[in-house]
Amino acid sequence: MVSQVITSTVIGIESCKILVEVDFVQSIPSVVIVGLPDTSISEAKERVRSAVKNSGFAFPNQKVVINLAPADIKKVGTNYDLPIAIGILARDGIVDENEIKNTAFLGELSLDGSLRAVNGILPIVSGLKDFEIKQVVVPYENAKEAALIPGVKVLAAKTLTDVVNHFGVNAENKKELEVCEVDIEDFLNDYTTSHYDYDFKDIKGQQKAKRALEIAAAGGHNILMAGPPGSGKTLLSKSFASILPPLELEEAIELTKIYSVAGLLHHDSPLINKRPFRSVHHTASSVGIIGGGSNPKPGEITLAHRGVLFLDEIVEFPRNVLEVLRQPLEEGEVVISRAQTSVKYPADFMLLGAMNPCPCGYLGDSQKQCTCSEFQIQRYRSRLSGPLLDRIDIQIEVPRLSTDELLNTNSKNESSADIRKRVVKARKIQAQRYKDYPILTNSQLNAELVKVFCKLDEKSESLLRTAISRFNLSGRSYDRILKLARTIADLENRTDIESAHIAQALQYRNFVENQ
Repeated sequence: MVSQVITSTVIGIESCKILVEVDFVQSIPSVVIVGLPDTSISEAKERVRSAVKNSGFAFPNQKVVINLAPADIKKVGTNYDLPIAIGILARDGIVDENEIKNTAFLGELSLDGSLRAVNGILPIVSGLKDFEIKQVVVPYENAKEAALIPGVKVLAAKTLTDVVNHFGVNAENKKELEVCEVDIEDFLNDYTTSHYDYDFKDIKGQQKAKRALEIAAAGGHNILMAGPPGSGKTLLSKSFASILPPLELEEAIELTKIYSVAGLLHHDSPLINKRPFRSVHHTASSVGIIGGGSNPKPGEITLAHRGVLFLDEIVEFPRNVLEVLRQPLEEGEVVISRAQTSVKYPADFMLLGAMNPCPCGYLGDSQKQCTCSEFQIQRYRSRLSGPLLDRIDIQIEVPRLSTDELLNTNSKNESSADIRKRVVKARKIQAQRYKDYPILTNSQLNAELVKVFCKLDEKSESLLRTAISRFNLSGRSYDRILKLARTIADLENRTDIESAHIAQALQYRNFVENQ
C-alpha cells in the first residue's frame, strides 16, 4: 500500500500543492526520488536516512520509491525532508496514515533528526489554506510566520521524534505538538513610534525638495533629484523612509510573502511592518535588480514592492540595468522567463533617484564653475533615456545651501512625523476614492481611470494645452502630470483639480533633453 503525505512548493510567491507518495519494493536496498527533483531534494534521501535512524526508528531494508506529484513541476528546496520521512514511516506502519490526512508537512531535517527552518512558509501556508488544508506541521522557528494565516492550525515541531509522537500509532508515546497562535496586530505595531535614523527636521533648507518628496510619498510617484555634491540629495533620500505611510494588513502580508521566499525574514518578527527602502549600489547587475537565476528569485525591485528603490548616482548605473526598469515601472510587476518555468513577481515600487547635473557636478552651481564641455554634459545626461525619464513623475533640482541656511541653527524645521500625517491623510482619501478599483494610489491610475478621476476645468485645460505645445509632452507625460496634480489636490483636501495644482505639477518636471 502506497502512503501519501501532503506538502507544497512555491512558484514565485504562489503555492502549489505537492503530494509525496512512498512505496517499498522488494529489491536491493536504496532510495529513489522521482518527480523532477533538483539537487537539494535528491540529496534529501541521505538526510532522511540518517534522521530516521538517529531518531530511534529502523530504516526500511528495501528499495524505497518516492514520487513527488504532480511530476511535471520542478521541485526545489529542502522543505520536502519532513514529508518524505513521514511518508516512509507511515508506509512502515509507525505513523498512523489516518491521522496525517488533511495535514501538510514542511521542514528540513538535520542528520540528528532535528528540524530546521525553511524559506517560503507564509506563501505556502496561505496556498494550503486555499486548498482547504486545515492543519500544517512546520519547524518551530517557522511557526510564528505560519500562524499569520488565520484558519489553519499550526503545529510547531522541533524534531522528527516530536512529529512521530503526535501522529504515531503507539499510544504510549503519544505527545501533542504545540499549537502556535499569534496576534497579527502585535506585529503591526504603532507606526508612529517606529525609530528612524534620519528625520526631515534635521535637514536644513531644501523646502522645495521636501515638498516634492511629500507629494511623491502621498501619491506613490517616482522622483529624480539632481544637484551638486553636498547639496543634501542622499540625506533627503534616506529621510524619505520616515514619511512613508504605514502598511495596510494586506500589503504587509504580500510583502512578507516576498521576503519569506527570499529568506530575509527574522523568525521572531515574522511580519514586515514597514515599507521597504532598498538602496542599491551602482555595480548591481540587471539580474540583481530584476531577479532571476536558474531557479528565479526576487530581485531588488520586488524586495522594494510597496516601498522605495533608491538609486544613488543613478547615471553611474549601466544603461542596460536602467532600461530593464522601464516595464516594471509601468506595469508594477515583472515576469522572469526560463526554459522550464515562467515566474511572476510583484514590483509596485517608487523609484527614487539622485544624480549630479554634469560629470564634474557643478553645472548651474552658484559657488563653483562647471568645467565640463557641452558634449560631456550631453553624454552624461544621455545615460538616462527619454523613455525612462518619461516614467519619472517628479524631476527637481536640489541647489547648494546658502551660507545663511548652513549657519542658521535656530530654525525649526517640520518633523517627519508631521509630514507623515498629511501623507497618511492623502492616502486615506485615495483609498476611499479607489475602493471599487484594484489600485491604492494616484500613480497607479491607468489611462481610462485618469479620464474619470482627473477631470479639468476650462482654465486648467488651457494651461495644460500650453504646456503640451511648449514642452512637446508625450501621452505618458500628460497622464503623469494629471496624476501628480491629483495628488497635490488630495494633499490640499480639494475634490477637484485646479489650475494651481496643474501649475505646481508642471514645476516638478525639468523636461531633461537627451540627444
